[in-house]
Amino acid sequence: MEISKAEIASAAAAFSAASQTPASSATPQELRGAEILVKSLQAEGVKYIWGYPGGAVLHIYDAFYKQDTIQHVLVRHEQAAVHAADGYARATGDVGVALVTSGPGVTNAVTGIATAYMDSIPMVIVTGQVPVAAIGLDAFQECDTVGITRPIVKHNFLVKDVRDLAMVMKKAFHIARSGRPGPVVVDIPKDVSFNKTAWTGYPASVEMRSYNPVRKGHGGQIRKALQLLLAAKRPYIYTGGGVLLGNASQELRTLVDMLGYPCTNTLMGLGAYPASDPKFLGMLGMHGTIEANNAMQNCDVLLAVGARFDDRVIGNPKHFAQNERKIIHIDIDPSSISKRVKVDIPIVGDVKDVLNELIAMMKESAVKPDAAALGAWWETIDGWRKRDCLKYDRRNKEVIKPQYVVETLWNMTKDADTYITSDVGQHQMWAAQYYRFDEPRRWINSGGLGTMGVGIPYAMGIKLAKPDSEVFCITGEGSVQMCIQELSTCLQYNTPIKIVSLNNRYLGMVRQWQELDYEGRYSHSYMDALPNFVKLAEAYGHVGMLIERPQDVEPALREARKLKDRTVFMDFRTDPTENVFPMVKAGKGITEMLLGSEDL
Repeated sequence: MEISKAEIASAAAAFSAASQTPASSATPQELRGAEILVKSLQAEGVKYIWGYPGGAVLHIYDAFYKQDTIQHVLVRHEQAAVHAADGYARATGDVGVALVTSGPGVTNAVTGIATAYMDSIPMVIVTGQVPVAAIGLDAFQECDTVGITRPIVKHNFLVKDVRDLAMVMKKAFHIARSGRPGPVVVDIPKDVSFNKTAWTGYPASVEMRSYNPVRKGHGGQIRKALQLLLAAKRPYIYTGGGVLLGNASQELRTLVDMLGYPCTNTLMGLGAYPASDPKFLGMLGMHGTIEANNAMQNCDVLLAVGARFDDRVIGNPKHFAQNERKIIHIDIDPSSISKRVKVDIPIVGDVKDVLNELIAMMKESAVKPDAAALGAWWETIDGWRKRDCLKYDRRNKEVIKPQYVVETLWNMTKDADTYITSDVGQHQMWAAQYYRFDEPRRWINSGGLGTMGVGIPYAMGIKLAKPDSEVFCITGEGSVQMCIQELSTCLQYNTPIKIVSLNNRYLGMVRQWQELDYEGRYSHSYMDALPNFVKLAEAYGHVGMLIERPQDVEPALREARKLKDRTVFMDFRTDPTENVFPMVKAGKGITEMLLGSEDL
């Protein structure tokens, strides 16, 4: 078969357009590696990058100086750069991008990278490296970035030739956002960022023989799952962060509403199904509700969607295995299926695609759920609900109860466009329990790694992406000091966030465990020398408030919300003896809950 000249010309033009190089260009443009990096980021649609300069990345910073489409945010610590990019990614679904220098720049970023890895957040972290010839010679500010980050990334690259840089960046973004998302590190030696090569355009596509994540679930398995679901007497739908990462909240809501089955979210999945819907049983797990945990243990068919049966959810696996139940598990990552709990119907695929197929099959099916059995199951669940496991002393007028602060904030902002970040500890659990999330991607916290210090950087990254939204950081006086220097970044880049510090003068969760498991030996969990947070906030150029009485909680929050263009630090002095309940102690099963001090 002959190919016409017109077809050849058309194909050449298409190839030229795909590589973003004008067809009339006789000689490709010579660009430095740093310029290629910037062009690659621009081609990926990157709007913001958080970073901190240093010797190994100065060529890259020089290239950023010469462009104006990507805003660089100068943080005060590399850990915060990665956290801020992470918070941005969680709230928007886009790939977050951070830039740090070699050596200590990389090691400071490690906590942020590990945090994103544990929660499957799509990120690309660009790191500087000493020149190629100096690698392995203990050069100034050298560290083995690839070796250090290997266990905490989805993949990493060391770019030794400037000609490979554009394709490496294409691969990095593809790996970060596809399949089960995760952080990807691209380590660029200083000479690679300086060297020149011909720029023929950013690659239009990428093919990696060793990396082809499955998207479409197996039709036969989905049909089996539907049959099992419709035949269930005591069904339960358990969903995790994978539903949010897969943008499948609407599909989940459709499925749950069609079936009329009870639903729970993990800490990372809150907002995937509306907390205000009566079919939602609350969060499950170590600090989950009694109805959510009891339903998990006593169901006969469990549909797990984008969740991983981790230790904080199911407690002791032996206890979990005591009750016979059939388990359907939908996840994009095959290694997560039957990792901790053996399942009966595994479905590997993108949760959105699989749920859509399940919904379509259900619409065609003549079989309906057993209404009588379902009614009896709901009666059992309502019996558990009557225990009101989240009750606390609302009448106390002497001391601020931390739960009351969160509940008041929720009542005020539930109808507003609001994002809530948290640090890690008691305040995180109270936020998860008492702020009832109805929408996805509104609850931003560190789940898997449990990283203190993320709250302010997360809020900062979200506020940059969502300037018209209200962004609150619920934190504690311990966590907030880990990245408090970022209050300076908030001022420089005009990201007016609201900080709700539940200050109980203790490392609260540590104190709680010491009270329950260590006979009240409070070893180094009390803070003797706290700063004056009001003056500290003011020193950073912000507004500080001290709130010490329950009757002042609501007025303070109202006043803070009125100051739309200011960062406000609210120091709420809360009850230092308050504990998070319900609680499942380490090594116990999820139905072996402490519901309050009367159980101790």
